[in-house]
Amino acid sequence: MEAAESLVARLTAELLKAMAHPVRIRVLDLLLHGESSVGALAEALGMEISHLSQQLGVLRRASVVETRRVGSTVYYSVRDPRMSHLLATARQMLASTLEDSRDVLVTIEDMERLSAGTPSTR
Repeated sequence: MEAAESLVARLTAELLKAMAHPVRIRVLDLLLHGESSVGALAEALGMEISHLSQQLGVLRRASVVETRRVGSTVYYSVRDPRMSHLLATARQMLASTLEDSRDVLVTIEDMERLSAGTPSTR
């Protein structure tokens, strides 16, 4: 059982590592709206095709995206539509963390004002 759990943990880490780049997240955001060619993605992201192709290759090797070729044009799509839920959950977690950080900063500012004898602006 431990070996299976270890394998699942390693594969999960590899999946998340493949997604762990701002360009790859932006690519996934675009692809969640539908299939797109490399050229269209490069234009939408303002990137050179060579750099984008490297990023797409990482996602493809991790089976996050899949390809379809029509003539010389390669189209990419998200392999699993649940990717939208994964990204939405990550963003919700980030928003909560940022909100918590904001609350801590406001509290520190209030404490600094009190110790300086300045009333709170809230």
